Amino acid sequence: MKKATGIIAAIVAIAAFILFESAFVVTNENEYSLVRQFGKIDHIVSEAGVSFKIPFIQSVDKLPKETLIYDLSPSDIITSDKKTMICDSFILWHITDPLKFAQTLNCSITNAESRLNTIVYNATKNVIGSTTQDDVISGRNGTLSQSIMQNIGTTPAQYGIELLSFETKQLDLPDDNKSAVYERMISERDNIAATYTAEGNSEAQKIKNSTDKEVTVTLSEAQKNAEILIAEGEAEYMKILSEAYSDPSKQDFYDFVRSLDALKLSMKGSNKTLILSPESPIAQIFYGK
Repeated sequence: MKKATGIIAAIVAIAAFILFESAFVVTNENEYSLVRQFGKIDHIVSEAGVSFKIPFIQSVDKLPKETLIYDLSPSDIITSDKKTMICDSFILWHITDPLKFAQTLNCSITNAESRLNTIVYNATKNVIGSTTQDDVISGRNGTLSQSIMQNIGTTPAQYGIELLSFETKQLDLPDDNKSAVYERMISERDNIAATYTAEGNSEAQKIKNSTDKEVTVTLSEAQKNAEILIAEGEAEYMKILSEAYSDPSKQDFYDFVRSLDALKLSMKGSNKTLILSPESPIAQIFYGK
């Protein structure tokens, strides 16, 4: 009897432990705990810690709270100019509404990734399909990703999901026409560069012609002013001479000075001896005649 009683007590203790343990719900920092009662979600535990549930009546599903990454399969997408591009991308997402997520996707991460794959692919196809191949290639600096995120908008919210980021790992041309497209793009860029160079040279020539014209006008104006000043100076000079020669008291002095100047000019070289005849006008000046 004692042995049977001990066995029964042990069984009861084990059952009590299992019952007690099944009443606890442990929620970690990186997860949600969805407590179900008869298959229907009764409440959701979002904060980390220990909570309670009714054993055998309520069950618990777990959903991740942290940011998740989903790697999309590479796909061929046709641009607006009918060129094929290979897009290999990934997304970052997380669950923002676990109740809506459970109701629409049955708490399945696989179902969520399948829906996201469709949403992102359609947005990528819409954006690239309305963009030329050259713009797609030049948009690999982030512009294309922003456009795709804008196209996706709030669509994932209907599943209790927020899409955090869309990034392309590879956005390139098929190998069979990559070289031809790159050569065409290089040729187009060369043509654009040549156009800019020609426009720059044309503008530089216009500036040079305008500057040369201004310089010519300025020099002509300066030359004209200089000739006017010279003419005015000569007129003033002639006026002074005329006044000097018209005054008998000054005429002899100016005749004397001009004779000295003429004499000075005639004495060149190292021989400074000058022989004048008595009848020479210069000699007459010295004689006071």
